[in-house]
Amino acid sequence: MRILVFQHLTVEHPGTFRDFWRAAGHDWHAVELDEGGTIPSLDGFDLLVVMGGPQDVWQEDIHPWLVPEKAAIRRWVADLGRPYLGICLGHQLLVEVMGGRVGLMDRPEVGLADVELTPEGLNDPFLSGVGHSMRTFQWHGAEVKALPPGATVLARNSACAVQAVRCGEHAYGLQYHVEITADTVSDWETVPAYKASLEQSLGLERAARLKQIVEPHLGSFHGTARRIDANFMKAIAGRVAATSA
Repeated sequence: MRILVFQHLTVEHPGTFRDFWRAAGHDWHAVELDEGGTIPSLDGFDLLVVMGGPQDVWQEDIHPWLVPEKAAIRRWVADLGRPYLGICLGHQLLVEVMGGRVGLMDRPEVGLADVELTPEGLNDPFLSGVGHSMRTFQWHGAEVKALPPGATVLARNSACAVQAVRCGEHAYGLQYHVEITADTVSDWETVPAYKASLEQSLGLERAARLKQIVEPHLGSFHGTARRIDANFMKAIAGRVAATSA
């Protein structure tokens, strides 16, 4: 499988998914949009994965590359109907290009948080086997305010009503970071916008201990990511084969 990845920050990459893709023999190509990377022809790719970043979906005047990125995502999902996975900003971009709305939260959600699956999420193969609820790693200050037509909420919590979403048959978005690795907190703390939201959400003392707080959960996070990756790859195998034929 050939995977196209849109990145918006060097340190916000596919994380642990890279290990799964490598083990499965998938080839992946990252485009660093915030550094001037050019979106290639979508022909020949089987899956589009869009990562997070400190940008907001409405900041096209500040980040003009959001315009071609949104066009590519819209074409991929709405016109071509191909498999898509968006995480954090990638989740929000999916919702916006499909006709939903994203806005700022009253308070950033950063650190550990539990999310619960909706009845639809419990029956969706994408989240099969993860349980009725799960502990997650969060780092976001925007959220989905209104769903696109036909979208389905798969997970939620009291802080954010749309933690996971499906748009169409094979396009999924996750607000939380299943891709987290042992280096994620250390890497992201160096980003000024992330550090500010971290301290606003947790306070200075708890923010300084986030890496220690998260560390005991890395094993379960890795297991959840492996399960979701396996579920997703199994679910899209038929669509990928049909497209490649």
